Amino acid sequence: MESWYLLYCKRGQLLRAQEHLGRQAVHCLSPMVSIEKTVRGKPTRVSEPLFPNYLFVEFDPESIHTTTISATRGVSHFVRFGNQPATVPLDVINALQTHPALSIDDAELPQVGDTVIITEGAFEGLKAIFTEPDGEARSMLLLNLLNKQVVRSVANQQFRCCKPAL
Repeated sequence: MESWYLLYCKRGQLLRAQEHLGRQAVHCLSPMVSIEKTVRGKPTRVSEPLFPNYLFVEFDPESIHTTTISATRGVSHFVRFGNQPATVPLDVINALQTHPALSIDDAELPQVGDTVIITEGAFEGLKAIFTEPDGEARSMLLLNLLNKQVVRSVANQQFRCCKPAL
């Protein structure tokens, strides 16, 4: 009888494992999440696995042996409880399949009103307030210079968010 199992894949080889398991008629599920990250100073939306290196697979152990699955390129091992591969309940799989795609904003990207520190240029070391993005590679910052508020466009690589102290 077909059941769902959880595999741990080798680092960076999730897609390879998924491709090779698909050739063996094994149904695979890897929920994805859309994340906004800063790449080379530009905010970019990328799609990444919700559970990095983990792959849900559905197969019948009577027709395809677990050692065949474990020996597939990109697969490291089954997640196990004891010496048996752990089965994943069907309601969990259904929830993962029917749940709308997640979207996460990178915590490193400042939001309007966040305090940032300028790390390069003429204003290095000054605190500023992030007001808005200015194109793909620059942002508008509100600076307090000599008790006067000034708005300046600064390259995204030239400032970083201030993390609140815990």
